[in-house]
Amino acid sequence: MESATGRDARGTLPEGLGDALRATAEDIATVLRGAADTSVPVPRSEWTVGEAGAHLAQANELMADIAAGRERRYGDGTPQSLAAANERALAEFGERAAGPLAELIVRHTNAYLTAFERCATDSAGTGAGTGVEAGGGTGETAGTVVTPLGPMSREVLGSYLLTHMLGHGYDLARALGRPHMIDRTRVELSLPFLITAMPRVTDATTTARLTASYTIRLWGGARFGVTFTDGAVTVTPRPPARPDCTILIEPVTFLLMALGRIGPNGAMARGRVFARGRRPWLALRFPGLFKAP
Repeated sequence: MESATGRDARGTLPEGLGDALRATAEDIATVLRGAADTSVPVPRSEWTVGEAGAHLAQANELMADIAAGRERRYGDGTPQSLAAANERALAEFGERAAGPLAELIVRHTNAYLTAFERCATDSAGTGAGTGVEAGGGTGETAGTVVTPLGPMSREVLGSYLLTHMLGHGYDLARALGRPHMIDRTRVELSLPFLITAMPRVTDATTTARLTASYTIRLWGGARFGVTFTDGAVTVTPRPPARPDCTILIEPVTFLLMALGRIGPNGAMARGRVFARGRRPWLALRFPGLFKAP
C-alpha cells in the first residue's frame, strides 16, 4: 500500500475493501452463530454479547442507509452523545438471539456495498456525485455523506464500517473465546477512516498547547503523519519531513490501541511498539491525545 488512503480513483472502493467488508461480516456472523448464550458479558464493556451484536446490526444498517443517501442523525460526534444514541437504539431494538443478529450484520453490510455501487453508477452516468447535500451552506459537497463522526465520502464511510466491525468483532471474539478477525490487510483498509476521524476525536485537555510532530509507521506497511501546533492537530497521509517522534507499531496492535482496546505500556513491553527520533518519549503520550467514541 503506497499511502494510508489507498490508490483508487474517487467513486470506487479502495482495492480489497469490498472483500474485507464481506469477509469481516461473515467472520463476525460465524463467531455469533457459535454462541450458546448471548447473555455472556463482553470484557471491558457494560454490554453482553447479545447487546454488542445488536449494536453491530443497528450500526451496519445505519451506515447502509447513509451510503444510500438517507439522512440519519445519530448523536453529535462526541463520545457522550454517541453513547446515549447507542443506548436509545438498543432500548428500541429487542433482538438478542445469535442467529438473527448474525444474519442482520451480513445483510446490512451487503446493503452498504449495494448502495455504494448504485451511487457510483449514478455518478458515472450523470458526471456528478449523488451524495447528500445536507445542511446547505455547510461546505459539504455532492460526494459527501453525513455520518455520526461528521461528513466524509462514501469510500471513507466504507472504511468506517470496516473499522467499527473490527472493533466490536474483536470484543465478541474475546467474549466467546474465539480467534479475532483483525489482520494487517484489514488494518490498512481502516486507515482512511482513522485519518479522517482522528482530528475529530482529539482530547482537548491533553492536547492543549502541544506542539509536536509524529510519523506513525505500521510494520512493513502504511505510514502517515500527525502534527500538533499549539494544540491544533493535522493528520496527513504523508509523514512530516523531520518528525519529533516516529512510532513503529505492529498493525493489529495499532488498531486495538486506536480503538481503546489495549494500552501502550503492555504493547511496548511485548515488543509490539518502538519509538525513535529527537523526542521518542512522546510515543507514550500519543494514545492519550485521542478519545475513542
